[in-house]
Amino acid sequence: MNPQVEIINFDPDNVTQHGFFCYKSKKKTEGYQRKLAWLRARFAEGMQMKMVVEDGRSVGFMEYIPGEYGWRAVHAPNTMLIHCLWVVGKGKGKGYGSQLLDLCLEDARQRGLDGVTMVSSSRVWLAHSDIFLKNGFQKVDEAPPSFDLLYCPFTNAAPPRFPADWAARQAQFGPGLTVIHTDQCPYIPDAIRLALETAVELGIPARAVELTNAYDVQTTSPSAYGLFGIVYNGRLLAYHYLLPKDLTQLLRNGA
Repeated sequence: MNPQVEIINFDPDNVTQHGFFCYKSKKKTEGYQRKLAWLRARFAEGMQMKMVVEDGRSVGFMEYIPGEYGWRAVHAPNTMLIHCLWVVGKGKGKGYGSQLLDLCLEDARQRGLDGVTMVSSSRVWLAHSDIFLKNGFQKVDEAPPSFDLLYCPFTNAAPPRFPADWAARQAQFGPGLTVIHTDQCPYIPDAIRLALETAVELGIPARAVELTNAYDVQTTSPSAYGLFGIVYNGRLLAYHYLLPKDLTQLLRNGA
């Protein structure tokens, strides 16, 4: 029996009703509520979010926005920038990711943009490059420690690019441990808390710095990911959630 599949297009009126993909079962948490407020502000900037529902269960989603408003450290004017693309569990291997990509590509074409941009990584918290390369994207740039800039062009305009001042971006946060964060991901409040608590236990001065708009992310973030980062003594330790034991090991090893 074929599954019943629906793709939901989110807007300011239905996002509360349907609940977005991540933390959907934890709607009262700080992370969920901060992400919800962040989303509502982004719809006015052209944000689109789509969720694949199979037999009543959400199995995938995509979030994208015009590059000028993108929350990644990338210069991508007049392109559509994909923030997230995930297909999980029983939804994998059924073509849902490609279907979502097709919708984004068609939307970008209809808006007269030059192409579609995606920051990918071979590590965590970002989609790998495989699905994009299979759907007409090409690698146009890279950034440390593991980021690829992927682009599907519609015109001959110059492709998007990463900045080249990563060392300076990291050094600006100075000595001690700094957690750079935004509200784009509902997992971030827990990641902030764990990082700061770990630093306190180790006697390391620590603080949190919030980036509150796309411009700050594009021009200040210590990594291409943009949304989150842990910097220690002016060097990036991680752009993603770390468990206390993993962060402790990095700090004790003098990373």
